[in-house]
Amino acid sequence: MKFTKDYSAEIDRLKKEIQTADAIVIGAGAGLSTAAGFTYSGERLKKYFGDFVEKYGFRDMYSGGFYPFPTPEEQWAYWSRYIYINRYMDVDNGTYKRLFELVKDKDYFVITTNVDHQFQKAGFDKQRLFYTQGDYGLWQCSEPCHQKTYDNEETVRAMFETQKDMRVPSELLPKCPVCGKPMSMNLRADDSFVEDEGWHRAAERYDEFLRRHEGLHILFLELGVGMNTPVIIKYPFWKMTYANPKAVYACLNFGESYAPDEIGEQSICINGDIRDVLNALV
Repeated sequence: MKFTKDYSAEIDRLKKEIQTADAIVIGAGAGLSTAAGFTYSGERLKKYFGDFVEKYGFRDMYSGGFYPFPTPEEQWAYWSRYIYINRYMDVDNGTYKRLFELVKDKDYFVITTNVDHQFQKAGFDKQRLFYTQGDYGLWQCSEPCHQKTYDNEETVRAMFETQKDMRVPSELLPKCPVCGKPMSMNLRADDSFVEDEGWHRAAERYDEFLRRHEGLHILFLELGVGMNTPVIIKYPFWKMTYANPKAVYACLNFGESYAPDEIGEQSICINGDIRDVLNALV
Protein backbone atom coordinates (compact mmCIF):
# COMPACT_ATOMS: atom_id res chain seq x y z
CA MET A 1 0.00 0.00 0.00
CA LYS A 2 1.13 3.53 -0.84
CA PHE A 3 0.32 6.42 1.49
CA THR A 4 0.45 10.14 0.80
CA LYS A 5 3.93 11.49 0.10
CA ASP A 6 4.24 15.24 -0.50
CA TYR A 7 0.84 16.87 0.02
CA SER A 8 1.34 19.89 -2.26
CA ALA A 9 2.94 17.76 -4.98
CA GLU A 10 0.00 15.36 -4.95
CA ILE A 11 -2.42 18.30 -5.13
CA ASP A 12 -0.58 19.59 -8.21
CA ARG A 13 -0.64 16.13 -9.80
CA LEU A 14 -4.37 15.78 -9.20
CA LYS A 15 -5.08 19.25 -10.55
CA LYS A 16 -3.24 18.34 -13.75
CA GLU A 17 -5.09 15.05 -14.08
CA ILE A 18 -8.47 16.77 -13.69
CA GLN A 19 -7.51 19.21 -16.44
CA THR A 20 -6.13 16.63 -18.89
CA ALA A 21 -8.23 13.50 -18.36
CA ASP A 22 -10.51 12.36 -21.17
CA ALA A 23 -13.10 11.42 -18.56
CA ILE A 24 -13.55 11.49 -14.80
CA VAL A 25 -15.34 8.80 -12.81
CA ILE A 26 -16.18 10.03 -9.32
CA GLY A 27 -16.68 7.42 -6.63
CA ALA A 28 -18.09 8.95 -3.44
CA GLY A 29 -18.59 7.51 0.01
CA ALA A 30 -19.72 8.71 3.42
CA GLY A 31 -16.50 10.64 4.00
CA LEU A 32 -17.49 13.17 1.36
CA SER A 33 -20.76 14.01 3.09
CA THR A 34 -19.00 14.14 6.45
CA ALA A 35 -16.62 16.72 4.99
CA ALA A 36 -19.68 18.62 3.72
CA GLY A 37 -21.07 18.93 7.23
CA PHE A 38 -23.35 15.89 7.47
CA THR A 39 -22.16 14.68 10.86
CA TYR A 40 -24.30 12.03 12.54
CA SER A 41 -23.24 12.59 16.13
CA GLY A 42 -22.18 15.45 18.38
CA GLU A 43 -24.01 18.77 18.16
CA ARG A 44 -26.34 17.81 15.29
CA LEU A 45 -27.46 14.72 17.20
CA LYS A 46 -28.14 16.75 20.37
CA LYS A 47 -29.91 19.51 18.47
CA TYR A 48 -32.37 17.37 16.53
CA PHE A 49 -32.60 14.19 18.60
CA GLY A 50 -32.06 15.35 22.19
CA ASP A 51 -35.31 13.72 23.37
CA PHE A 52 -34.44 10.38 21.72
CA VAL A 53 -30.91 10.53 23.15
CA GLU A 54 -32.31 11.13 26.62
CA LYS A 55 -34.83 8.29 26.35
CA TYR A 56 -32.78 5.67 24.51
CA GLY A 57 -29.16 6.72 24.89
CA PHE A 58 -28.42 6.90 21.17
CA ARG A 59 -24.83 7.91 20.42
CA ASP A 60 -25.37 8.64 16.75
CA MET A 61 -28.22 9.01 14.28
CA TYR A 62 -27.28 5.92 12.29
CA SER A 63 -27.62 3.42 15.13
CA GLY A 64 -30.92 5.01 16.14
CA GLY A 65 -32.30 4.15 12.72
CA PHE A 66 -32.10 0.44 13.59
CA TYR A 67 -33.81 0.71 16.96
CA PRO A 68 -37.05 -1.33 17.37
CA PHE A 69 -39.33 1.50 18.44
CA PRO A 70 -42.47 0.41 20.33
CA THR A 71 -44.89 2.10 17.92
CA PRO A 72 -44.80 3.08 14.23
CA GLU A 73 -45.78 6.62 15.27
CA GLU A 74 -42.55 6.91 17.29
CA GLN A 75 -40.49 5.18 14.61
CA TRP A 76 -41.59 7.68 11.98
CA ALA A 77 -41.10 10.61 14.34
CA TYR A 78 -37.45 9.57 14.45
CA TRP A 79 -37.13 8.80 10.75
CA SER A 80 -38.92 11.93 9.55
CA ARG A 81 -36.43 14.07 11.46
CA TYR A 82 -33.60 11.94 10.17
CA ILE A 83 -34.73 12.26 6.55
CA TYR A 84 -35.58 15.94 6.80
CA ILE A 85 -32.24 17.14 8.17
CA ASN A 86 -30.10 14.83 6.01
CA ARG A 87 -32.04 15.04 2.73
CA TYR A 88 -34.19 18.15 2.53
CA MET A 89 -32.42 20.64 4.80
CA ASP A 90 -29.58 22.69 3.24
CA VAL A 91 -26.44 21.67 5.13
CA ASP A 92 -23.62 21.49 2.58
CA ASN A 93 -20.78 23.84 3.52
CA GLY A 94 -19.79 24.18 -0.12
CA THR A 95 -17.92 20.89 -0.49
CA TYR A 96 -20.21 19.36 -3.11
CA LYS A 97 -20.46 22.63 -5.01
CA ARG A 98 -16.66 22.94 -5.15
CA LEU A 99 -16.46 19.43 -6.53
CA PHE A 100 -19.03 20.35 -9.17
CA GLU A 101 -17.03 23.43 -10.16
CA LEU A 102 -14.00 21.22 -10.71
CA VAL A 103 -15.69 18.76 -13.06
CA LYS A 104 -18.72 20.52 -14.57
CA ASP A 105 -16.97 21.11 -17.91
CA LYS A 106 -15.49 17.60 -18.03
CA ASP A 107 -16.97 14.34 -19.28
CA TYR A 108 -17.83 12.89 -15.85
CA PHE A 109 -19.95 10.27 -14.16
CA VAL A 110 -20.68 9.73 -10.46
CA ILE A 111 -21.21 6.46 -8.62
CA THR A 112 -21.97 6.82 -4.92
CA THR A 113 -23.07 4.87 -1.89
CA ASN A 114 -24.37 8.10 -0.33
CA VAL A 115 -28.14 8.46 -0.10
CA ASP A 116 -28.49 12.13 0.80
CA HIS A 117 -29.11 13.59 -2.70
CA GLN A 118 -26.33 16.15 -2.37
CA PHE A 119 -24.91 15.70 -5.86
CA GLN A 120 -28.12 16.84 -7.51
CA LYS A 121 -28.55 19.71 -5.05
CA ALA A 122 -25.05 20.90 -6.00
CA GLY A 123 -25.86 20.96 -9.71
CA PHE A 124 -24.65 17.59 -10.98
CA ASP A 125 -26.56 16.19 -13.96
CA LYS A 126 -29.04 13.54 -12.80
CA GLN A 127 -28.29 11.51 -15.91
CA ARG A 128 -24.67 11.21 -14.76
CA LEU A 129 -25.44 9.89 -11.28
CA PHE A 130 -25.82 6.36 -9.95
CA TYR A 131 -27.03 6.09 -6.35
CA THR A 132 -26.31 2.43 -5.69
CA GLN A 133 -27.68 2.17 -2.15
CA GLY A 134 -30.94 4.08 -2.37
CA ASP A 135 -32.17 7.56 -1.46
CA TYR A 136 -33.46 9.10 1.76
CA GLY A 137 -36.11 10.76 -0.39
CA LEU A 138 -37.73 7.48 -1.48
CA TRP A 139 -40.03 4.93 0.12
CA GLN A 140 -40.82 1.40 -0.93
CA CYS A 141 -43.17 -1.34 0.18
CA SER A 142 -41.63 -3.12 3.18
CA GLU A 143 -42.66 -6.50 1.76
CA PRO A 144 -41.87 -5.51 -1.04
CA CYS A 145 -44.86 -6.54 -3.13
CA HIS A 146 -43.67 -4.66 -6.23
CA GLN A 147 -40.50 -3.03 -7.58
CA LYS A 148 -41.40 0.63 -7.39
CA THR A 149 -40.34 3.56 -5.19
CA TYR A 150 -42.25 6.65 -4.07
CA ASP A 151 -41.24 10.23 -3.32
CA ASN A 152 -41.65 11.01 0.38
CA GLU A 153 -40.97 14.75 0.65
CA GLU A 154 -44.51 15.99 1.24
CA THR A 155 -45.29 13.43 3.94
CA VAL A 156 -41.89 13.73 5.62
CA ARG A 157 -42.24 17.49 5.89
CA ALA A 158 -45.71 17.05 7.39
CA MET A 159 -44.38 14.49 9.88
CA PHE A 160 -41.51 16.78 10.83
CA GLU A 161 -43.77 19.77 11.40
CA THR A 162 -46.68 18.08 13.20
CA GLN A 163 -45.02 15.47 15.44
CA LYS A 164 -45.49 15.90 19.17
CA ASP A 165 -44.04 14.03 22.15
CA MET A 166 -41.88 11.91 19.82
CA ARG A 167 -44.86 10.70 17.80
CA VAL A 168 -46.34 11.54 14.42
CA PRO A 169 -50.11 11.56 13.78
CA SER A 170 -51.29 8.07 12.92
CA GLU A 171 -52.94 9.27 9.72
CA LEU A 172 -49.49 10.15 8.32
CA LEU A 173 -48.10 6.62 8.64
CA PRO A 174 -47.06 5.55 5.11
CA LYS A 175 -48.72 2.46 3.67
CA CYS A 176 -48.13 0.64 0.41
CA PRO A 177 -50.69 1.77 -2.20
CA VAL A 178 -50.77 -1.76 -3.63
CA CYS A 179 -50.90 -4.18 -0.67
CA GLY A 180 -51.52 -1.82 2.25
CA LYS A 181 -48.52 -2.96 4.29
CA PRO A 182 -46.21 -0.40 5.94
CA MET A 183 -43.77 1.44 3.73
CA SER A 184 -40.06 1.43 4.51
CA MET A 185 -37.02 3.41 3.44
CA ASN A 186 -35.50 2.66 0.05
CA LEU A 187 -32.10 1.92 1.58
CA ARG A 188 -30.04 -1.19 0.92
CA ALA A 189 -30.07 -3.04 4.23
CA ASP A 190 -31.03 -6.55 3.07
CA ASP A 191 -32.44 -8.41 0.07
CA SER A 192 -35.75 -6.51 0.30
CA PHE A 193 -34.14 -3.40 -1.25
CA VAL A 194 -36.09 -2.31 -4.33
CA GLU A 195 -34.01 -1.64 -7.43
CA ASP A 196 -36.63 0.26 -9.39
CA GLU A 197 -36.64 1.27 -13.05
CA GLY A 198 -34.67 4.45 -12.32
CA TRP A 199 -32.00 2.46 -10.47
CA HIS A 200 -31.55 0.08 -13.40
CA ARG A 201 -31.39 2.89 -15.95
CA ALA A 202 -28.68 4.62 -13.90
CA ALA A 203 -26.72 1.37 -13.66
CA GLU A 204 -26.92 0.97 -17.45
CA ARG A 205 -25.73 4.54 -18.03
CA TYR A 206 -22.77 3.95 -15.73
CA ASP A 207 -21.80 0.73 -17.54
CA GLU A 208 -22.15 2.47 -20.90
CA PHE A 209 -19.94 5.37 -19.72
CA LEU A 210 -17.21 2.92 -18.71
CA ARG A 211 -17.45 1.02 -22.01
CA ARG A 212 -17.33 4.22 -24.03
CA HIS A 213 -14.12 5.37 -22.34
CA GLU A 214 -12.37 2.02 -22.09
CA GLY A 215 -8.65 2.39 -22.79
CA LEU A 216 -8.71 6.20 -22.63
CA HIS A 217 -7.11 8.54 -20.09
CA ILE A 218 -9.59 8.13 -17.23
CA LEU A 219 -9.28 9.64 -13.79
CA PHE A 220 -10.92 7.47 -11.14
CA LEU A 221 -11.50 10.01 -8.38
CA GLU A 222 -12.41 8.32 -5.10
CA LEU A 223 -13.70 10.55 -2.30
CA GLY A 224 -14.28 9.39 1.26
CA VAL A 225 -14.82 5.70 0.48
CA GLY A 226 -14.15 3.38 3.41
CA MET A 227 -14.09 -0.38 3.75
CA ASN A 228 -17.76 -0.98 4.60
CA THR A 229 -18.69 -1.69 0.98
CA PRO A 230 -15.39 -1.69 -0.99
CA VAL A 231 -16.79 -3.95 -3.73
CA ILE A 232 -18.99 -1.13 -5.06
CA ILE A 233 -16.39 1.58 -5.69
CA LYS A 234 -12.89 0.98 -4.29
CA TYR A 235 -12.09 -2.49 -5.63
CA PRO A 236 -13.55 -1.85 -9.11
CA PHE A 237 -11.58 1.43 -9.34
CA TRP A 238 -8.36 -0.44 -8.47
CA LYS A 239 -9.13 -3.17 -10.98
CA MET A 240 -10.00 -0.78 -13.83
CA THR A 241 -6.89 1.31 -13.16
CA TYR A 242 -4.70 -1.80 -13.22
CA ALA A 243 -6.25 -2.90 -16.53
CA ASN A 244 -5.70 0.48 -18.23
CA PRO A 245 -2.15 1.92 -18.38
CA LYS A 246 -3.61 5.35 -19.23
CA ALA A 247 -5.86 5.42 -16.16
CA VAL A 248 -5.09 7.26 -12.93
CA TYR A 249 -6.53 6.43 -9.52
CA ALA A 250 -6.85 9.26 -6.99
CA CYS A 251 -7.85 8.59 -3.38
CA LEU A 252 -8.89 11.49 -1.14
CA ASN A 253 -9.58 10.28 2.37
CA PHE A 254 -8.73 11.55 5.82
CA GLY A 255 -6.60 8.86 7.48
CA GLU A 256 -7.39 6.15 4.90
CA SER A 257 -5.66 7.21 1.70
CA TYR A 258 -3.84 4.35 0.02
CA ALA A 259 -3.56 2.24 -3.12
CA PRO A 260 -2.19 -1.22 -3.95
CA ASP A 261 1.47 -1.44 -4.95
CA GLU A 262 0.38 -2.82 -8.33
CA ILE A 263 -1.04 0.58 -9.30
CA GLY A 264 1.28 2.71 -7.17
CA GLU A 265 2.75 4.58 -10.13
CA GLN A 266 -0.75 5.34 -11.43
CA SER A 267 -2.07 6.55 -8.08
CA ILE A 268 -2.46 9.85 -6.27
CA CYS A 269 -3.12 9.50 -2.56
CA ILE A 270 -4.01 12.54 -0.48
CA ASN A 271 -4.49 12.13 3.26
CA GLY A 272 -6.48 15.15 4.31
CA ASP A 273 -9.87 16.73 4.86
CA ILE A 274 -11.73 16.49 1.55
CA ARG A 275 -13.15 19.99 1.90
CA ASP A 276 -9.65 21.45 2.30
CA VAL A 277 -8.34 19.43 -0.64
CA LEU A 278 -11.16 20.57 -2.93
CA ASN A 279 -10.58 24.18 -1.86
CA ALA A 280 -6.92 23.82 -2.77
CA LEU A 281 -7.82 22.34 -6.15
CA VAL A 282 -10.29 25.09 -6.99
